[in-house]
Parts: sequence; C-alpha cells; structure tokens
Amino acid sequence: MRIARPAHGGPDGLGVPLHDFSTNSNAAGECPGALRAVQHADATRYPDPSYTALRAQLAAFHGVVPGRIVLAGSASEFIFRITASAARAGAHTIRSPEHGFGDCASAAQAWGLGAAHDGEAPSLRWCCDPSSPLGQPQQDLAAIVDALDAGTTCVLDLAYEPLRLQGGLGLDAAQRERVWQLWTPNKALGLTGIRAAYAVAPAGAQAQVDRLESLAPSWPVGAHGVALLQSWTTAQTQDWLAASLDTLRAWKARLVALCDALGWRCSPSAANFFCVRPGEHDTAALCSALRTRGIKLRDTASFGLAGHVRLAALPPASQDALRTAVAALQ
Repeated sequence: MRIARPAHGGPDGLGVPLHDFSTNSNAAGECPGALRAVQHADATRYPDPSYTALRAQLAAFHGVVPGRIVLAGSASEFIFRITASAARAGAHTIRSPEHGFGDCASAAQAWGLGAAHDGEAPSLRWCCDPSSPLGQPQQDLAAIVDALDAGTTCVLDLAYEPLRLQGGLGLDAAQRERVWQLWTPNKALGLTGIRAAYAVAPAGAQAQVDRLESLAPSWPVGAHGVALLQSWTTAQTQDWLAASLDTLRAWKARLVALCDALGWRCSPSAANFFCVRPGEHDTAALCSALRTRGIKLRDTASFGLAGHVRLAALPPASQDALRTAVAALQ
C-alpha cells in the first residue's frame, strides 16, 4: 500500500519563496555562532560513532546522565524509529493531538498501529507543546502525563519550546522525567537545512533506549549536525536565541495587526507562528495564488485543520509584501 508523504513548509518545486511564511524557522536569521560551527565542521572524517563528547554535552545541558541521550537524524527520523521500536515491542495503538505533524500518523500507518479508543490507554502517545500548527500549549498536558499508564510510551515534541514567546511548559521536573523529550534545535537557530535532533529518555527507560539504539543506522548525525548540536548547548547560542525572541515578539504583533486589518481571524498562539482563517478565501486557492507571487503560506488542511493557514512571524518587509499581494488579489 502506498503511503502519501505529508505536506511541509519551506522550499518546493518552484524553489525558495521570496517571503516564506510557511516554515516555523527563526525568521530573525541564522545564529551566527551555530553557523560558524557548522561551516568549520570537519567533513573529512566520520563523527565518533558513539558521539561520546556530544552526548556528554547534551546530558550536562539537560542535567541528566549521558545514557539518557538518544541522537537522531531529525525529528522525523526519531518519530519513525520510536514507532518501529514500540511496534516491535508489541504496541498496537497511538493517540495524537487533534491537529499535529503528519509523520506521527504516517509512521503509525507504516507499522500497523491504530488510533486508541476513548478510555483506552494507548501504547504510544504523542504530545507537542507549543503545538503545531496552532502554536498553543497542549491542553491538559500535566494531567495527561500524570495519568500515563505504565505501558504507554509518551513522546513530548519540544521543537517549538525554544521559540515560545509567552508562558512556559506546564510540566514540573518530575513530570518531565516520565516522557521522552524530543528536541530539534535547527528551527530555533534558523538552520533547518541541518538535519539533527535528539531525545532525552525518561528516567528508568534503559530498555527502550537500547531498542532504539539497536534500530539506528551507523552515524545517524553527520559532522555538520554534530557541530549544530554542540553549539546549541553553549551560553553564546542561548543568549543569541533569547535576544532573537524579542525581535520575533515585535514582528508577530505587527503581523497579527496586519491580519486583523485584512479581516483574517487569528487564533491565539504562544509561539512565533499562528493560524488564521483568511476571510472568505478558499485556502488552497489563496496559497496557490500567493505562491506565484513569491509568497508561501502553509495550508493547515494536512494538519486536520481545514479553512486555515499558518503564518510565521517574518520581518516587516515580508509582511508588507503579503499585504500588497492580498490587496492585488482582491
């Protein structure tokens, strides 16, 4: 059976959009320190196959032992690998947010996992905070974690936690210890072309860690990904990220005001992106028409949210281009 690949933001068959609102990468630009680290990575040699130094750095960054760090080629690669691991261990069901990244469903379909029924403890539970596409805190996240069944593997996707513009993750330290924390810093650092991710395993999950490691290819993260993740743990990078959030807050406020002026209804969001219902426009037709004018929006139908588009907070020049293009269409 052929499995359809999920839609995604960013470049497409028409190339790189001039004004790309469809991707949630940090629009304040690439992190200079991380970019330098990637540019100076030694691509003439294999990385350490055990990633000894990198695991130690990530473990110290999160205050855990190195054995709890699982490296991954990307968040998507980890999603498919942990789904495979769960299925091989006897998992049959999953539960995901109502609107979420399509790779979770694709991986479940590939391994024959079905949706858990109401009241049934799933074998694999997916959470995301802030969520995508809405950019909102996951409803009742703490209660979900507290109620986890002993046989449920829970993965908390924290791809947008570093780009949270207000509030904070509603889990205490003990609750975090019960879930897999999946991190993909390339978005926050404005370097999405570098594919690298990692997960912090729950406390006491060594058997699951071992299964995941047994399913990993050799060197899941290349030299450039190693450089990115090492840079992620430095104070210089974290300081740059914190400063960039102030810029994104201002740009987001301006974009929300622009959407209001266009008559587009904005949904609340805690992240650097949000969803809007663009008036009476057909979303697919709107996205297509704007794409030919160098502007790309993300139709959220692939997230199970029809009639909306997702917008990332871009600089004022891109926002003005959006305003002009929409006016021309009207």
